[in-house]
Amino acid sequence: MSVTHLRQRDSEEWRGRVDLAAAFRLAARNDWHEAVANHFSLAVSGDGKRFLMNRRWQHFSRIRASDLLLLDADDAATMDRPDAPDPSAWCIHGALHAMLPHARCVLHVHPIHATTLASLADPTILPIDQNTARFYRRVAIDLEFGGVADNAAEGRRIAAALGNHRRMILGNHGVLVVAPTVAEAYDDLYYLERACQTLVLAYATGRKLNVMPDDLAERTARGWETYPSYAEAHFREMTAILDAEQPSYAE
Repeated sequence: MSVTHLRQRDSEEWRGRVDLAAAFRLAARNDWHEAVANHFSLAVSGDGKRFLMNRRWQHFSRIRASDLLLLDADDAATMDRPDAPDPSAWCIHGALHAMLPHARCVLHVHPIHATTLASLADPTILPIDQNTARFYRRVAIDLEFGGVADNAAEGRRIAAALGNHRRMILGNHGVLVVAPTVAEAYDDLYYLERACQTLVLAYATGRKLNVMPDDLAERTARGWETYPSYAEAHFREMTAILDAEQPSYAE
């Protein structure tokens, strides 16, 4: 192995590549993926504008660290590259990384339960258990779906709708989460889909929901926020499983 290759694998960007590739593999294991669509990205520059993202139309279960594209949100010629990303991915992720410095890691998918909730006239995540209460008043809701996000204006609109939030339900579309690290974003997306699954199943019973009082829901949400190392532990345990069963993600 060359000295250059060794240095690359010891760099912060390479570590980010490995973490993001792990997130793709785990999303496939969790059945959050959708054919060869949906995209994850991770900023690798201080201003957040240079970022890694999956290349066009590669299945999540096959993505490796070395497969990820390195893109620049300010590069107007990105879609002219021979390896140009999916147009909707560039519109959404390019806008988020250009406009929102706090959006270091961006995970956008259409998992079945979250997308089911996103199809309702009111997709609010009601606090009916500990997981749903995690998101109490902490999710942006965008009900202005404009079709497939294949133009810059739609990407900017989505970024503006997210604003300072870290999670968003995109009406008639899906969900996205942003976080400082891949581990935090993965953990948030995991619990977001679990919360939506619980709520959708509760709605399906047709029975009256036992919604928490506001003070209890807020207290529960804050309780989640007192476990800052939980997400890292969750993600590292999951990557340990990948190391044993699908180590090619880190290539």
